[in-house]
Amino acid sequence: MRILYGVVGEGMGHATRSRVVLELLLAAGHTVRVVVSGRAHAYLRQSFAAHSGIAVTEIHGLHLDYSGNALALGSSLATNLEQAPAGVLRNIAAYQRVAEDGFAPEVVVSDFESWAYLYARNHRLPVISIDNMQVINRCTHVQAVTGEASLDAFVAKMAVKVKLPGAYHYLITSFFFPKVRKPRTTLLPPILRPEILAARREPGGHVLVYQTSAANTDLVPTLKTLPHEFRVYGMGGAARDENVTLCPFSATGFVDDLRTARAVIAGGGFSLMGEAVHLRVPMLSVPIGGQYEQELNARYLRHLGYGDHAARLDAATVERFLARTDAFADSLQRYEPGDNGMLAACLGELLDRVGLGAPPPARLEARSRGTWEA
Repeated sequence: MRILYGVVGEGMGHATRSRVVLELLLAAGHTVRVVVSGRAHAYLRQSFAAHSGIAVTEIHGLHLDYSGNALALGSSLATNLEQAPAGVLRNIAAYQRVAEDGFAPEVVVSDFESWAYLYARNHRLPVISIDNMQVINRCTHVQAVTGEASLDAFVAKMAVKVKLPGAYHYLITSFFFPKVRKPRTTLLPPILRPEILAARREPGGHVLVYQTSAANTDLVPTLKTLPHEFRVYGMGGAARDENVTLCPFSATGFVDDLRTARAVIAGGGFSLMGEAVHLRVPMLSVPIGGQYEQELNARYLRHLGYGDHAARLDAATVERFLARTDAFADSLQRYEPGDNGMLAACLGELLDRVGLGAPPPARLEARSRGTWEA
């Protein structure tokens, strides 16, 4: 089957997840054209440089700016308005390449990406959604997790609701499994890269810290006041300052430090959180301000006893968290790790149905971690 696959380029979690799905599609004999923006383009192009049956095309996508540990709405808006004219021209050119080179996709798969979705709507193609964001809109969340209703929650739900409306089916990857409230919705465990599936948990004494903003100049001084070993990724360079080691980017080194960590301290991004839960590593989440999806992930982390979350990172917060890592580790034993088998089965069933011209199924026959019940 000929598949057009759209990947949102903001953050690398979508790209690493999509790499796994793309490998499954290629192994099943499908031909794929990928449209992707941002840093994810270079990553996927390099990942599949030696593969036949797949082409990776760069498109323009939205970019988000951050100030400290919060979303900078004004700066993000200004940046996207400035880049819009050139971005529109790039996307028109990409549309023409896909439309005119004879590829003629039969189905579109979208990881929260709008360009491929709009292409599908214009060509009356079915869309299969694969992402973690749709859990906000297509599942029921209890107040014990969400807390009081908030404007951030309402805005996030509306934004997700209008992102990929009317898809053929929604495959939602998650480490928490609330009640599904809408048909054509299936919950799956986190999509895990092979390096994580091959990793074996061996708890050590260090704490892994993942920090995506080099502008957080208070981080290292804060960690130095604590009597623990910290290995920090994401701040660039390689150096050791007393009990804090700044680690250069290394996929192998990061996975090894993750599987042997006493605990993890990071933001609220879903990919690392799903990996930590899979490996049963306690995690302290500090979500980016203004990102409700990250806040929801962090709230479920606390609700399930897999870790904790905080609005800001300081020495007292870290100490309270580390004092409870044994309890978090005990709770994580309840989590049932999975591989990507459910994903392969559900996606395969959907593609078979599309190939037969069947209508969208309200629920799938393949096993899952949650589905709609009439």
